[in-house]
Amino acid sequence: MPSVAVKLYSVFFKFLLKHRLQNRIQTSSQHSDSFGVTTRPEEVVAAANPSFADGVATKDIHMDPLTSLSIRIFLPESALNAPESRSKPRTRSIPEPQTRSAHLDSITRRKSYGPPLLEERRSNSFGGGSGVECLNLMTEGPYLGYSPPSVAQGERRRLPVVLQFHGGGWVSGGSDSVANDVFCRRIAELCDVIVIAVGYRLAPENRYPAAFEDGVKVLNWLAKQANLAECSRSMSGGKSGGHGGGEFKKSDAHKHIVDSFGATVVEPWLAAHADPSRCVLLGASCGANIADYVARKAVEGGKLLDPVMVVAQVLMYPFFIGSVPTRSEIKLANSYFYDKAMCTLAWKLFLPEGEFSLDHPSANPLVPGRGPPLKLMPPTLTVVAEHDWMRDRAIAYSEELRKVNVDAPVLEYKDAVHEFATLDVLLKSPQAQVCAEDIAIWMKKYISLRGHEFSY
Repeated sequence: MPSVAVKLYSVFFKFLLKHRLQNRIQTSSQHSDSFGVTTRPEEVVAAANPSFADGVATKDIHMDPLTSLSIRIFLPESALNAPESRSKPRTRSIPEPQTRSAHLDSITRRKSYGPPLLEERRSNSFGGGSGVECLNLMTEGPYLGYSPPSVAQGERRRLPVVLQFHGGGWVSGGSDSVANDVFCRRIAELCDVIVIAVGYRLAPENRYPAAFEDGVKVLNWLAKQANLAECSRSMSGGKSGGHGGGEFKKSDAHKHIVDSFGATVVEPWLAAHADPSRCVLLGASCGANIADYVARKAVEGGKLLDPVMVVAQVLMYPFFIGSVPTRSEIKLANSYFYDKAMCTLAWKLFLPEGEFSLDHPSANPLVPGRGPPLKLMPPTLTVVAEHDWMRDRAIAYSEELRKVNVDAPVLEYKDAVHEFATLDVLLKSPQAQVCAEDIAIWMKKYISLRGHEFSY
């Protein structure tokens, strides 16, 4: 069973959430705004830090001038290391089990498909083995963060990209919240990836399908950035040749393509370090619903998204519901933090007025007619908690995927509650750390380069 502290905090959390949801319902018709909001005033946010102060540099980008859609990029310091040769397979050493802490040894999991857990990799802000000689910190002008070196200084290491969608019951949370910032930093370091946290528009100001469309828009933006970066590299190479191999200024590498205002349209961090052909979707709670929708649209889009390829997705305690209750929905309806009654209120705020249905395609993954065919879906890892009333429907969806030969394991965590790995008060718990490590182990099966396969 969850600890007494978790139970007490759950009571307070549910009281506060119920009050906020009821207020949103009363004012929902008066605050329809196409521009929308991505973070509530009461949300505690973390400022972006582009200088690797704690091993991960972050940057905020407002993507759409017509809406509040924004993203936060998490770039791990490992991106500064020299690229590895593809001719030599990479080997990873796994710490011996006895080096794990006593707390992690005490974590028990059921139906946990996977090898022993990775120990958290901790890096210094400017540690010796981090490729600090490649670090390019702008010390002149207003920007004091990381700026990638020019193409003339050599090839940079390219990392897979994870598109992350936060939870919050459609009406709260944010890509820049403290809890989401901590979680994304953890994933970026453990998985050795670039994380792009999506700040989608919240309900009820923007109801369905706004959040889902925002997710697809970010995926299309990533594809556009990859193509623009390739064009920029081609232009850089051509110009360099025309000058007899002369060197560029530091800032010339990604500034050949500009908009009508003269501003660069190429995101330098992604242009220098992202490998969009290894893209993973990761969503927590309602964010898992968005991730699954984006995965479906990626399958339908096919080569239109080149060079972006969605190779896997991770659904963490998805926000699924249906009109015919499952066993867990009956037995655990009044569970911790998010009970069924409050989640139903959240769905009423999210779905368009007059279209509320627990079997809406965005709510119930098991309703027929949700294209494309499940056999075309990418490998899907599903994380569920023992004391989460939504767990059975998530497991059932995973079973449907396995029936059509999609790799779709389930990790079920004993004594865990909904959002146990992403909720602010639970982020430092051993279970939250174990969950992130398990995700990293599974994800690396699909994001490791050929010839550099991850070895257990």
